[in-house]
Amino acid sequence: MAVITDWNPVLSDEFRQPYWAGLQHFIADQRAKFEVFPPHDEVFAALHLTPFASTRVVILGQDPYHGPGQAHGLCFSVRRGVRVPPSLTNVFAELGNDLGITPPKHGNLEAWARQGVLLLNTCLTVRSGAAGSHHGQGWELFTDQVIRAVNAKLHRVVFILWGAAARRKKALLDLDRHVVIESAHPSPLSAHQGFLGSRPFSRTNDALVAAGLTPIDWRLPG
Repeated sequence: MAVITDWNPVLSDEFRQPYWAGLQHFIADQRAKFEVFPPHDEVFAALHLTPFASTRVVILGQDPYHGPGQAHGLCFSVRRGVRVPPSLTNVFAELGNDLGITPPKHGNLEAWARQGVLLLNTCLTVRSGAAGSHHGQGWELFTDQVIRAVNAKLHRVVFILWGAAARRKKALLDLDRHVVIESAHPSPLSAHQGFLGSRPFSRTNDALVAAGLTPIDWRLPG
C-alpha cells in the first residue's frame, strides 16, 4: 500500500519505520484469511482525496465500518446506494439543526473531502464484523503522524473530535494555533450526551472565516 499524493514526502519517513513492515505483513495475512475493509485500493482514500496542502479541517473517526460494502476509506462516509449508518444519520440531523441543510438521501462525504476536510480514521482497516480487530498493529502510529503533520501547518486548522477516542488526540495539537471542536460521539448510544446541539459545522466555518480562510460548503450533492 502506498500514498501517492503530496502526503508522500510528508509521511515518507513512516514507511521506513520498523512498525510499517510489520503492519503490512499483518494486513496481508488478515486479507488472506478474512474479509477486510475497506478494499485494498481504498485504504488511503482520505489522503488521496484531501491533499496535505489543502487540508483545513480534520474529522477524526476510529475504525472503518465493518459491515459489507460500507467502508470506502473516509471516516463516517459510505458510498451512494449503501444505507446511511446510524452515526451518520445523527451527523446529518445535526447538520440540519445547525445550518438548515436537508439531509441527503445518501451517505457519501467525498464532497467534503474535496474541499479540504480530511476524513481520517485512526485505524485504517478492520476485519469484517469485528470492530477494533486491527487496533494496536501500527495504524495508530501512522495516523498520529498524519495528525502531527497537519498540526505543524502554519495556518489555522479546525479539528473536529467526536467521542472519547478522538478527543484523546487533542494532546497532539497546538491549541494556540488551531481550533478544536469536541463533543460526544454521534453514535445513537451517545449522541444525546452532547453531540446533538453542538453546532460543529457553523462553528467550524466561523473559525475558518475568522482566520481568513474559505468556509466549507457542507451541502452534499443529491
